[in-house]
Amino acid sequence: MEPTTCRTVAAPVVARLEEKRSVFECWLRRVEDEAQARVVVEEARTVHWDARHHCSAFVLGPDGATVRSNDDGEPAGTAGTPMLEVLTGAGLTDVVAVVTRWFGGTLLGTGGLVRAYSGAVREAVAAATVLPRQLLRLVDVTVGADRSGRLEHDLRAQGVEVLDVAWGQQVTLRLGVPVARADRLLGELARLTSGSAQVSEVGSTWVDLAPGPAG
Repeated sequence: MEPTTCRTVAAPVVARLEEKRSVFECWLRRVEDEAQARVVVEEARTVHWDARHHCSAFVLGPDGATVRSNDDGEPAGTAGTPMLEVLTGAGLTDVVAVVTRWFGGTLLGTGGLVRAYSGAVREAVAAATVLPRQLLRLVDVTVGADRSGRLEHDLRAQGVEVLDVAWGQQVTLRLGVPVARADRLLGELARLTSGSAQVSEVGSTWVDLAPGPAG
């Protein structure tokens, strides 16, 4: 079943930690696709040109189905995969994490690397403002101009998103309806308009809801 809600980050976050004089800086950002994620990785390489490693992980899609990670020269499995596990464990999607490491002269071992890379991402996630997203079904409702004002008022009072209003001989309201409410609302529209409305479903769209803390 297609997901109807997901979570991403509302704004970019930077977090740092130090382990045996090695510094790990995490950039956590919202991205729309794989190309944007890779742009963030390349930006980190450019900005932090003096660092040895720029390891990355990203999760994409409402269901988090697209995942990638890269150890960027660190021992296999010590950076990208632990970073990815933090993102998926937090239930985030459409995000990229890039952890830049400046080597401090002391080898950390595989366990130390895993803790440091995952820890840097965990710090960024903890500092992030999470942005919930919701899938809305798009419904066009066409009524006479004499009914449109009252209908729009009643719909907004019920928490229905009126995304657009097109005026003509008749008025068409484009509604964004949470999937769980869509079937019930179709029946409600018939009542509100005494059966006079023309109703058609025209697709779906994802919208951002009010942000909140990661925890």
